[in-house]
Amino acid sequence: MRFPIVLLVTVALASCTVGPNFKPPSAPTTVAYRPSAETRAPAAAEPIADFGIGPQRRWWEAFGSVELNRLVDQALANNFSLAAADATLRASEQEARAIAGHQLPQIDASSRIEQEQVNLSSFGFQPSPALGLAGNPEFHLYSVGGGINYDLDLFGGLRRQTEEGVAQAEAQRRQAAAAHLAIAGRVVNQVLTVAAMRKQIEVADALLADDLRNVDLTQKRQKAGEGTLVEVLNAQSQYTADRGDIPQLHQQLEEARHLLATLVGIAPADLGATDFELEQLVLPARVPVTLPSELVHKRPDILQAEANLHAATAAIGVATAKLYPDITLGATLTQGAPTVDNLVKNAFRGYDIFAGLAAPIFHGGTLKAERAAAVARAHAATATYQQTVLDAFGQVADLLSALQSDARSVANQSESVSVAQRSLALSRRSFQVGNSGILQVLDSERLYQRANTNLVLARTRQYLNVARLYVATAGGWDQPKAL
Repeated sequence: MRFPIVLLVTVALASCTVGPNFKPPSAPTTVAYRPSAETRAPAAAEPIADFGIGPQRRWWEAFGSVELNRLVDQALANNFSLAAADATLRASEQEARAIAGHQLPQIDASSRIEQEQVNLSSFGFQPSPALGLAGNPEFHLYSVGGGINYDLDLFGGLRRQTEEGVAQAEAQRRQAAAAHLAIAGRVVNQVLTVAAMRKQIEVADALLADDLRNVDLTQKRQKAGEGTLVEVLNAQSQYTADRGDIPQLHQQLEEARHLLATLVGIAPADLGATDFELEQLVLPARVPVTLPSELVHKRPDILQAEANLHAATAAIGVATAKLYPDITLGATLTQGAPTVDNLVKNAFRGYDIFAGLAAPIFHGGTLKAERAAAVARAHAATATYQQTVLDAFGQVADLLSALQSDARSVANQSESVSVAQRSLALSRRSFQVGNSGILQVLDSERLYQRANTNLVLARTRQYLNVARLYVATAGGWDQPKAL
């Protein structure tokens, strides 16, 4: 009766798993990203935040550019940083499987061939050549065998290690998802930057053409006796100053193109034409935005923080299990014989069955300190998760505010361009009829250029913030399958 009782007790203990069980954090109770006092009716041409399930998988298609879509697809397929993240993910998954394998019986096989020499005198035998017993006879010994070991895992230390490994692989999976999401967003940002730089160069070239006309006009007025050399020099000075700014704009455009090439996984020389124009890109009229309660289950950095919390919680169980005894069962079987033909005979067979018990007695407080450290790390992971959620909500709130402020800024800058354009036309007419000097024309041109540049920057910022909002609400990435 004793053996069944011992067996039942062992099985009962083997089903015990010490340490806290992980519970996913509760969804936030907040239903909005911003206070109601900050919201207002959308202005004309302002993208509307459409709250619900959030952006679709290929959110960048909302900008209406086939070439943009191609570059994003190319980056997701060829970017080397993403390739490294995916390879690291595969390694993490295999490591988790390796840890899980320790829960199963460990079986090993072995074989040996030995050349042995026996000193018969040490066993009390006298050498007898007549009997074929030399002083130190030599012979071969062939052996094959195997063994099995199984850790009963009485208090769940191995199970907690497996749980920790799977959670760490999950964290790596979410990190890889965040990398894919970020690369897609960076490609869109670079395309918009290229388009903006091209527009700024276009504005600068138009201004330079006006400067040349001013130089020509002042020179003609001087020859006709209606103007002065000072007016000519002022016009030439302005032309020279404006011409000096253009190389820097081209440098910024080239740098934007170079970065775009590296993002899509090719050398800058192989990128090809990137003739993007802001006017050719569509500003989405409605931007799908994920609700706060759903964002925590969708955004990769939040899910990574949750997986890290899961791993930290499991680590408490790993450290706790070390405080308790552990039993290992095993058996070995060996066949040994002086010749290969005799290996299968029972006369040369040996085996053993064993059980081992290891229990901590005194470790100078090490094991308890390790458990206390695991508990502290779990508290830190909890705080990190909570801060990650708050940071995500704050980012989305900022970008929702940007939808409104960017629309107003574009409208204001558009009006500023119209006013500056009319002022420039009047200044030129006044100069041509001799009612004003060239300085008034140059001042009007500066205002017009500044207004045009500010309008380009405002429109670019509006496009960029819409793209950032898509990324912030976790659009455009299919989550990999779990282990």
